[in-house]
Amino acid sequence: MQWRFSVILVLGLLLQPVIAQARTEAEPRSDLNALKLGEGRSLVAAQCGLCHSLTLVAQNRADRQGWLDLIRWMQNKHGLWALGELEAPILDYLETHYAPTVSGRRRPLAEHLLPVERISAKGESTIFIRN
Repeated sequence: MQWRFSVILVLGLLLQPVIAQARTEAEPRSDLNALKLGEGRSLVAAQCGLCHSLTLVAQNRADRQGWLDLIRWMQNKHGLWALGELEAPILDYLETHYAPTVSGRRRPLAEHLLPVERISAKGESTIFIRN
């Protein structure tokens, strides 16, 4: 009787990762909404989400070459498998939805659009727009 309990315990411990993986595959990803809707979203979720959070994907921006460089880096340094024919649609999705964005301040106004300040002899300031 003692050995049966031990066998069941050992089998339970050995099968725990398999059971956890099956449960994970059956449950929808909670971070799928991190990715923008579009063609290729489920493919990116399936490939990228196996190793890391989809929020990590959504936080990054790159052009097509930048995404390809990142994929190659993950393949060389972290053992990412060859994506084969899936690579082009993954890059299409990432390039479309996670391209670099222009942000920050606007460009400075052209010199002729800047207001001019004139200070009189009395120290009074007058601002006018150039013609």
